[in-house]
Amino acid sequence: MLPLDGIRVVEIAQNLAGPMAAEILAHMGADVIKVERPEGDDARKWGPPFWKGVSPGFLAVNANKRGISLDLKDPQAVAWLLDFLGSADVLVQNLRPGSLEEMGLGPDVLLARHPRLIYCSVWAFGRSGPLKMKPGFEPMVQAFSGLMMMNGDEGGPPTRIGTSVLDYGTGMWAAMGALAGLLQRQRTGRGCVVDASLFETGLAWLKGHFASYRASGEVPERHRTGSKRVVPFQGFETKTGTIIVAAGNDRLFAKLAGVVGHPEWGEDPRFTTNAARVANKSALLAELDAIFLTRTKGEWIDLLEAGGVPCGPIHTLPEAVTQPQTEAIGIIQRLPGDDYDVVALPLSFDGARPTIRRAPPRIGEHDAEIRQLHAARR
Repeated sequence: MLPLDGIRVVEIAQNLAGPMAAEILAHMGADVIKVERPEGDDARKWGPPFWKGVSPGFLAVNANKRGISLDLKDPQAVAWLLDFLGSADVLVQNLRPGSLEEMGLGPDVLLARHPRLIYCSVWAFGRSGPLKMKPGFEPMVQAFSGLMMMNGDEGGPPTRIGTSVLDYGTGMWAAMGALAGLLQRQRTGRGCVVDASLFETGLAWLKGHFASYRASGEVPERHRTGSKRVVPFQGFETKTGTIIVAAGNDRLFAKLAGVVGHPEWGEDPRFTTNAARVANKSALLAELDAIFLTRTKGEWIDLLEAGGVPCGPIHTLPEAVTQPQTEAIGIIQRLPGDDYDVVALPLSFDGARPTIRRAPPRIGEHDAEIRQLHAARR
């Protein structure tokens, strides 16, 4: 039995963040019913590439769900959905701000009619403030939140983070909020409203940079692989490619000094503490840059690991997903009835990772099934 067996989630969401939240709950065992427009979730068309006519972006966040199609411009369809939500424990929605309220499906209406419902909304900029009604997508919110200015080379242009960290991250926060709402309902018997947004997620991912800025008054500089606050904590070029070296404390730096042939650095006042290393970063990194170029990537990884220094190569995506470690943890799983692989839930329960039990639904695939179940319930 999975933790959310017996919990029903209705997802009125599209693109990435809302579907990600619902998929997390689905992987944990919830019965997730995805409500799509007759033409389907916009993310179905985000390509090429496509897999059997469907975008990989859609396949990535919609496994373990059942799907129905509703035209929410039709008052009868809205009335059916309003009644159907009485069977739901959680609603996840990320439609255009205000659109559900226009249909009579806002949180006040739904919680008055279905007081045990957890009403989960995913926004671009948040549930209050001057930008509350502004729609938004990942790139513009990465830019607005400051994330792009923290990414890329020092002195270079702002750079988008190469995966949808705000969509996926906001989905995580929304799912956590839904779980907390369900726990609270056990105590109070009442549902609640949960709100999450891409903008708040962007600010949350910058909390370390913000803390540094508040302490120093200086905007943290960008580093391609490194850190302004911890040294050495970055990539170094070798004869055959880059490795990451993470000597994250004074003990690990002393080990690193021994491995690179300079045990005296452990007693050098320029380098004995992290604060001293930060102050003398240029001198230390110049020495390390020259040393790491004397051996291959594999040779340095062997030496550093033997010396107890955290390190590793920089993998391409194909290299990362074909690692023995990736296979051992079982996070890459095949969609049922297909030869297409996706990333499963990055959690295990009692040592077992939940499996992908159902491929992402076709548009309206479960219309008859869901309507029959609802009719029987009434």
